[in-house]
Amino acid sequence: MRSNSPDARRRFIAASLVDAVGNGIYVPLTMLFVHALTGQSLTAVGTGLTLAGIGALAAVPAVGVLIDRHGGKHVYTGALALRAIAFALYPLATSYPAFLGVALTVAVAMWASAPSQQALIGDMAEGADRDRLLAWNRSLRNGGMGFGALAAAAMLAVGDGGYLASALALAGAFAVAAVLVALMPVTAKTPKAIERPASGYRTVLADRRYRRLTAANFLIAFGYSAQAIALPVFLTRDADLPDALAGVVFAVNTALVAGLGVPVGRLMARFRRGSGAALGTAVFAVSFAAFAFLPALDGTAAVVAVLATAVLYTAGELIHSAPSESLAVHAAPDHLRGRYLSFYQLSWSLCRTLAPMLLGLLLDAGTWQLWAALSASVLIGGAMLLRADRAPVRPAPESVLAA
Repeated sequence: MRSNSPDARRRFIAASLVDAVGNGIYVPLTMLFVHALTGQSLTAVGTGLTLAGIGALAAVPAVGVLIDRHGGKHVYTGALALRAIAFALYPLATSYPAFLGVALTVAVAMWASAPSQQALIGDMAEGADRDRLLAWNRSLRNGGMGFGALAAAAMLAVGDGGYLASALALAGAFAVAAVLVALMPVTAKTPKAIERPASGYRTVLADRRYRRLTAANFLIAFGYSAQAIALPVFLTRDADLPDALAGVVFAVNTALVAGLGVPVGRLMARFRRGSGAALGTAVFAVSFAAFAFLPALDGTAAVVAVLATAVLYTAGELIHSAPSESLAVHAAPDHLRGRYLSFYQLSWSLCRTLAPMLLGLLLDAGTWQLWAALSASVLIGGAMLLRADRAPVRPAPESVLAA
């Protein structure tokens, strides 16, 4: 059944916020966090996290099957509970096999969160109401990530004791979030048709439109990855700007996405989803071209140009993210939503796995090659989105889009 009850939405929002804050604390400091808690060397930690990421990537298709069989609510509850258990066990994972087991558990739970969360939204709402809930979730993710990053900075000031306290606090917070989701009055449709051999991932792979949509997202995802992986190196090494400016750029991006995600989502709901998402990729490409010219500037002009380009980049993110995510969720049929969204999640996961290596090679190639490659990648992805957007999307009624 669909659940539009305020209580269900409040529980979902609270759980989603905890999820985002946890990511904000853990993701930026993963290496230091694990090193401080387990005592493993940084080389051992890096190797173990890579192996865990590959293992989690292989588990994503199984997550889709679980969502279709048991519903997004139950899988999201399980993902949150797994993270609670893993963070509680991290301080005890002093042997390498124990560390690998905990790291794999965290990685699987993190990869499972996105498709199960989106599937839960699909079970909770339909049409423009679903778009609105997706927009709120995006804003929560960005606001929570920003708050978590601030908490991570405070944790660094405390030292090793701060890491231990944070691990236990995260374990408790994820446990509470799991209970909140488990108590939500939402029941997914789980028709028996999904058990037939003709269904399952063969149906997903046979869907040419969804394959194109997923491939487009893989290409565009490199544009998102550039901010965290490539931009700080480019600004400090190639543009010769202060190290702190990369943090300012991240803060500007986080604040704008968190504050403007919902209103921009309302605006983009008036247009065809594929066309709106493609427009966002064009803005992305313009911002990448602007970044390429930054090394030619210096002083105040360079700082102003960086901030202006960061705002332009954020505009591309805002314009693209709302319709692209809605397109992925709406294009997935109810009875196979888990498999479809897990297949789509692979585009993000594979990009995050490959991005450090590929973007690093481009950074070493020269000062403009990175931005030329990123511009080409997002523009090709945008062109593919235009082809994927065949069915017209009705503008959402004013009554639904109103705050």
